[in-house]
Amino acid sequence: MVMETAAAQPRRGMPEKRRAITAAARAVFGREGYARASVDVIAVEAGVSKRTIYNHFTDKQELFQTVALEGAQQVTDAVGAILERHLRKIVDLREDLIAFGLERVTAVTDFPDHFALVRTIEAEVTRIPTAVLEVWKEIGPLSSHKKLAPYLARIAERGLLRLDDAERAANHFNLLTITDVNQRTFYGALPLSESEVRDVVVSGVDAFLRLYGTDAPAAPATAS
Repeated sequence: MVMETAAAQPRRGMPEKRRAITAAARAVFGREGYARASVDVIAVEAGVSKRTIYNHFTDKQELFQTVALEGAQQVTDAVGAILERHLRKIVDLREDLIAFGLERVTAVTDFPDHFALVRTIEAEVTRIPTAVLEVWKEIGPLSSHKKLAPYLARIAERGLLRLDDAERAANHFNLLTITDVNQRTFYGALPLSESEVRDVVVSGVDAFLRLYGTDAPAAPATAS
């Protein structure tokens, strides 16, 4: 039975064994794919027995969902910190958006095992249970996307952007910058050079500002 929480909780103690299991599962699923990965191989890679895995997880589906959601939550938390660093207080909108985009794309290299899992999800989308996909999208891609929208809305309130729909604008920003880099690199499998990444992000930010930018002076930022 698939769990509906952000991540499965261990049924018993031994958190170190659970960590070993999830780390091994993430690596095996990313390497072998969902359909081909077996609990036997995960057990060997984790250095535990198959029974130990079943002490923590009902089946392969629950294990896959757990590692997918845990990784997605880690990335989403990292994105939140990046947003705070670059978009909470705006000094130069274009430069701040570029700096945000450049650091945001580093999530692929900062969480390589998770994005190997993302490649598995995209390649085997018809084989992965729909319930798992829906929860993963909500915790991961959609959550990261929704985190950007309020920052853009606050920037618009200062007269620096023209927005009718902050979530739509966030989607456009992501498509023009982060998503563009991720698709070109297959989520880090075929990395681009730093200059190539910068070119994508800068051109994406400039296109975004042509869509949503204003020439109005910035209003003073309020303390939060």
